[in-house]
Amino acid sequence: MTGRPRPAIVVAATPTPNGDLHVGHMAGPYLAGDVYARYLRANGRQVIYTTCTDDSQSYVLSTAHRRGTTPEDLVETSTAKIQRSLTAMGTLMPGLPPIDDRYRRTVLDYVADLHAAGRFRLRTVRLPYAKNAGRFLYDGLVSGTCPVCMAGSCGGACENCGHPNNFDELVDPKYTIDPADPVVYREQTILVLPMEEYRERLTSYYAARTPRWRPHAKQLIGELLARPLPDVPVTFPGTWGIAAPFPETPDQVLYPWIEAMPASIYSTWWAAGKLGVPTGDTDHLWRAESDAELVYFHGFDNVYHWGLVDLVMLLAHGNRYATPESNVCNEFYDLDGEKFSTSRNHLIWSADLLAEVPRDLVRFFLALTAPEYQRTNFSRDALHAVTTRRLIEPWNALADAVALAVVGVSGVPRTTEDGRRRSANMLDRFRLCYELPNFSLGRAAETVITQLGRLRALAESVDGKRNGHSPVAPGDLLLEARTLLACAAPILVDVADALSAEGVDLALASASAETVPLFRFPRLPATTAPTGFAPALDGAR
Repeated sequence: MTGRPRPAIVVAATPTPNGDLHVGHMAGPYLAGDVYARYLRANGRQVIYTTCTDDSQSYVLSTAHRRGTTPEDLVETSTAKIQRSLTAMGTLMPGLPPIDDRYRRTVLDYVADLHAAGRFRLRTVRLPYAKNAGRFLYDGLVSGTCPVCMAGSCGGACENCGHPNNFDELVDPKYTIDPADPVVYREQTILVLPMEEYRERLTSYYAARTPRWRPHAKQLIGELLARPLPDVPVTFPGTWGIAAPFPETPDQVLYPWIEAMPASIYSTWWAAGKLGVPTGDTDHLWRAESDAELVYFHGFDNVYHWGLVDLVMLLAHGNRYATPESNVCNEFYDLDGEKFSTSRNHLIWSADLLAEVPRDLVRFFLALTAPEYQRTNFSRDALHAVTTRRLIEPWNALADAVALAVVGVSGVPRTTEDGRRRSANMLDRFRLCYELPNFSLGRAAETVITQLGRLRALAESVDGKRNGHSPVAPGDLLLEARTLLACAAPILVDVADALSAEGVDLALASASAETVPLFRFPRLPATTAPTGFAPALDGAR
């Protein structure tokens, strides 16, 4: 071992390119993953933050039909919109990798290795079939009732309870494109990945890793492991997606969720190249000997896939690949008290919101209200009111107080032991918010608010000139103000970029510095009361 910090691979849930990312999407895995990646980078870690579009999902087919376009055109326009939204939010992702021949070769090589190693099994299963359309149904092409929680559900997995419903398990199935088309069942021989064969390894893994899951997701993993583990489809009779290369299953495609692991490996390789990180083989950074910290960010509705299916896809390769050290799983984010809904146009696009409200204010409010442990709510009125009262006004008051406190101060002020102690304590409080397993955007945002009030009082007692407080050295105020800025930087990215351009040192290690050059504490822009948004149209699942 060289003693160098471990590299980190941070993977956000792969978005389906059937529309743009709305605010509910952004408040979940994409912002959280970005803040965590920025925190790691501030600690001197090599970080690759990545995702890629999930082009093979059947939701592309159903949305394209609803919008009267082709799946290919929908994927192209949606990918551009998703990229625009991720860029507008200021994420560290270097872009969305192209779903090209290299991508398809990575996926096919990955599954071919498993096939050659005998990891798949042939099964004859009953599948729902749209009689008039002549189409086998799965995932976004079929809806019905979840056999576990009895809520409405699409195929594959229930968004409400998280349990899978493969093959013929969905109750009262309907063809989503044409609900009047009678649904019957037909037998079909497909390849599957038998998860039950990996029970011992899964149980051992989760015995060590469950503290790194949030309670609701941890509960679901326990429910799933308490039941017989299902066979995961590897191939499926369909036409959209990557053609299955196996002689046993002619005229079938790879089941879209089987692509997720090789897709993540490919997107890591692509992003590494954009960042100038040496890679070698496409899967080099994912191999166990690379010793990368692997962390997933996704929603509760993907716990089954990211927590079991994708894990087994790694375990099926023996000990070749790293396994995730943590899954940071969010709940659903509501809009004005109701679930975001594409069918009812109950949405706000991320790019539209960011075009109206300064990015740092959006990021802060989404962090403060992130649906980490339970469903939370977004409203445009609350964004304006809360950021104005709890962030902008106290922040700018602190900026004014710091400027006044250092009037007449020259040179490079020195810090005291007390100031360095307070600065270190502040940094420790933020580390508790950013570090795994207890990563929390909400607590990080609340800690920013707490420290704003404390530092304003500190600024008013510099040299004991105001309010009769004990004297505080200007160097201590500047050190603690700079530490706050450094700790808020993973959320307030525009503030951080502006300060870095001015040469202000925002390294977390500088929290214990003995001297601090004079700098200007930046002000935040105001936001305006909302004037309303135009109705939104179809978006990513």
